[in-house]
Amino acid sequence: MRITTTLGGLECRVLQEGEAAPRAVVVLCHGFGAPGDDLVGLYDELLALAPSLRGVRFVFPAAPLSLAAMGYGDARAWWLIDFDKIQALNAGDLEVLQEFRQQEPEGMAKARAMLLKAVDELTAQTGLPMSKVVLGGFSQGAMITTDIALRLPEPPAALAILSGTLLVEDVWRQKAKARAGLPIFQSHGRVDPILRFDAAERLRDLFTEAGSAPQWVPFNGPHAIPMEVLGQLAQFLAARLP
Repeated sequence: MRITTTLGGLECRVLQEGEAAPRAVVVLCHGFGAPGDDLVGLYDELLALAPSLRGVRFVFPAAPLSLAAMGYGDARAWWLIDFDKIQALNAGDLEVLQEFRQQEPEGMAKARAMLLKAVDELTAQTGLPMSKVVLGGFSQGAMITTDIALRLPEPPAALAILSGTLLVEDVWRQKAKARAGLPIFQSHGRVDPILRFDAAERLRDLFTEAGSAPQWVPFNGPHAIPMEVLGQLAQFLAARLP
């Protein structure tokens, strides 16, 4: 099965070996400025690394905002980003850093509502409980899936944070307490020029203090998903979805 469908108003690529009902679902969301199918290529690589995932359905939602009018072709975003603020953040501006960690980005609430609806429709279609659904993504996609994993009525099977960062810290810190024990995979490049490595460490520590034990995978690289991360992610998923 390799189809394109709509869930929660989001265009989604759905991939699964065969037509049988899936035994689990993995939802992976792309990052800012990438096309909607940016992470679809991970599917074949993950199955090659962990063949036991063949009975799992993978869903790759496209973010709701098109960046075509800004000259970025088929690039999309979950919400718009203030790049001046990101630059100040990476330069160590403490005031900007505090604001970035506390204020919810404009547009995030709408993206959250759409993705939550997509997950609801997905569980209704497959008949699977949230305990059989893994949420995750890269960069901005990791931020939005982290957010909804903390807000869902029931915890997902696991959360995969690939080069994500800490947002709305007070909210996430409080909600993370109700997710104690949630299996979390978190990777980040030590020389990431876009999202600070120390912010990823702070997010890891937030979950640790709340009672989870993230599988922390730092790597000597930039804002990316290298093979060393992909291999460990495949094993993480296979272990959580036996």
